[in-house]
Amino acid sequence: MFDPDELEEIREAKAEWEEETLGPTLDRFGERKEEFTTDTGGNVVERLYTPDDADVDYDEDVGFPGEKPYTRGVYPTMHRGRLWTMRQYAGFGTAAETNERFRYLIDNGSSGLSLAFDLPTQMGYDSDAMMAAGEVGKSGVAIDSLHDMETVFDGIDLGEVSTSMTINAPAAVLLAMYVALGDKQGVPREELRGTIQNDIMKEYIARNLYIFPPEPSMRLITDIFEFCAAETPKFNTISISGYHIREAGSTAAQEVAFTLGNGIQYVEAAVDAGLDVDDFAPQLSFFFNAHNNILEEVAKFRAARRMWAKIMEERFGAENPKSMQLKFHTQTGGSTLTAQQVENNVVRVAYQALAAVLGGTQSLHTNGKDEALSLPTEKSVRTALRTQQILAHESGAADTIDPLAGSYYVEALTDDIEDEAFDLLDEVDDRGGMLDAVKNQWVQREIQDVAYERQREIEEGERVIVGVNEYQVDEEPTVEVQEVSEEEEQKQVESLDARKDDRDEEAVEAALADIRAAANGDENLLPLIVTAVKAYATVGEICGVLREEFGEYEPGMA
Repeated sequence: MFDPDELEEIREAKAEWEEETLGPTLDRFGERKEEFTTDTGGNVVERLYTPDDADVDYDEDVGFPGEKPYTRGVYPTMHRGRLWTMRQYAGFGTAAETNERFRYLIDNGSSGLSLAFDLPTQMGYDSDAMMAAGEVGKSGVAIDSLHDMETVFDGIDLGEVSTSMTINAPAAVLLAMYVALGDKQGVPREELRGTIQNDIMKEYIARNLYIFPPEPSMRLITDIFEFCAAETPKFNTISISGYHIREAGSTAAQEVAFTLGNGIQYVEAAVDAGLDVDDFAPQLSFFFNAHNNILEEVAKFRAARRMWAKIMEERFGAENPKSMQLKFHTQTGGSTLTAQQVENNVVRVAYQALAAVLGGTQSLHTNGKDEALSLPTEKSVRTALRTQQILAHESGAADTIDPLAGSYYVEALTDDIEDEAFDLLDEVDDRGGMLDAVKNQWVQREIQDVAYERQREIEEGERVIVGVNEYQVDEEPTVEVQEVSEEEEQKQVESLDARKDDRDEEAVEAALADIRAAANGDENLLPLIVTAVKAYATVGEICGVLREEFGEYEPGMA
């Protein structure tokens, strides 16, 4: 911190610079724009930042890595000790094809797997359901039963990999399959590592891939918290996702506020269910987006860490330091990718990955350049992975911890994002909490207003998107795309039929009956779902029972 006299000297020197040095240049040449803002337009970017703009208390606001307030990172050595987990999102068509892609990624140096599921699986339908027609295997892999999960991980030791699964409404079922597969492989449950997204709040806000109403959805989430705390302590029980909030059009500050607001809602639900905060909070993780404005993104990640430490200590009385540490995965911004001049996306992804690393991410997925057109091809996935490897081993960005700390601009922007996000959380509280704010569509409207304004700026040329509204070319080269055929969908349906013919129907029916009974009580559902999937009950059958007992959510319902 600078003392008042020093700050006054800086102010006077700046005023002198503005008059004597800056003024004549502005009079003669001007600047490119009348006003500069951050990428999301939430903050005006000043011409010059000095200590007067970032008068931080080092101990209270910045600190040291691995210590409160965790602004500089949650681990003492950060990427100097261990590089971030390099994940590549994969999953398409059949389980066998996904297994082939996973093996390819492992052979090329990927240190973590990230499993994408098709829409029917995400909505709790089997591949033979009427609702699944035409969508099987299109946006991820089709998982109907434990047999498919066995195929996806054929030849892959679950004790040797960390797996992230992007699944929400049916998260309990897919987690149960992973646990059951680990049991079959002989991997102790306490050694299973990975993350399950399990974030239903953001589905109500941004993606709409929900099944059940909020209350039973929260019950499933807290059942997972309790089960994993006892059975799989190395598995992250939830990935509270700002990624999709940002993809829907939010500002950086909204992404932080609404993500942490969802986190608060989950912690409150677990505490209300009788769980001790320090028993489950260390297994919470977060999932953020990385967009193009490098410095804004770095400030966002730093602000989010500092805010979560305050929230967990002051609001929930957490005492375990691990409960206060915001650990997060980052994915580069899918909504920033353009179908025009797809090669430009390689550059966008590289800058976004740099922002995530400078911001202290624990794991990272880099998008393929062609994901604005289709599922990524094998070649584009390799380029995306190489982007991370070059960043790790050639750029020097991972060699020191929080290298942008102390930048007057970055520290000021970190403070601005934190202040704006806390103001939004205060308004959420005034509206009865995150669940009520979502039910009443207030959160959705806040994001939609920003998305509308951004699209207007693009269409009117106020915001330049290279290759889209500036620097266009007349012709585009042919781009190879990854496609899933109708024949592959039929193969999946036939495989499901064969598995049903080969299982013990009495065992399946008994397991489903136990789930139905427990859904009407307060018994933890996870052990029963594990039993059901081991009998090869399907995702659709288990979710069908829960649909009947819990009902289905409709937007606007109380």
